[in-house]
Amino acid sequence: MSPDGLALIGALGLAAIRDAGWMADAVGGLTMGADPIACAISFASASSDMPVRAFSVRKEPKSYGTGKLIEGPFRSGDRAVIIEDTITTGGSAKRAIEAVRQAGGTVVGVLALVDREEGGRENLEAEGVSVVSLARAAEIVPLIPA
Repeated sequence: MSPDGLALIGALGLAAIRDAGWMADAVGGLTMGADPIACAISFASASSDMPVRAFSVRKEPKSYGTGKLIEGPFRSGDRAVIIEDTITTGGSAKRAIEAVRQAGGTVVGVLALVDREEGGRENLEAEGVSVVSLARAAEIVPLIPA
């Protein structure tokens, strides 16, 4: 959540979404891991010809008020990219995908900061969802000092 990190991830995430050809209206995922990444991408898109809105998916619907599962400017009919900080099994992304679909949205893909290479990508792709990651665990681990 540092300014430098948000600036970097926002630009890289937006570029990855555009490179994948995903025509997205909104980006978001399960709170808390997806929130800063989605907001950074939304901010990076603000001056573009196709800005995207950020949203958060709650782990549980609120028990009071509107009882919403999705917070933010998500709209029924949105084409959404699900955001993940790390993909391990794909379970968090699946929960967000289900919430978006139940709210009338279409999931155009999943963007992860890091794919931990533990089967999550394959689990999501088996359900027909494209996955793009900015880095893989194998690319990062050699860079971490022992």
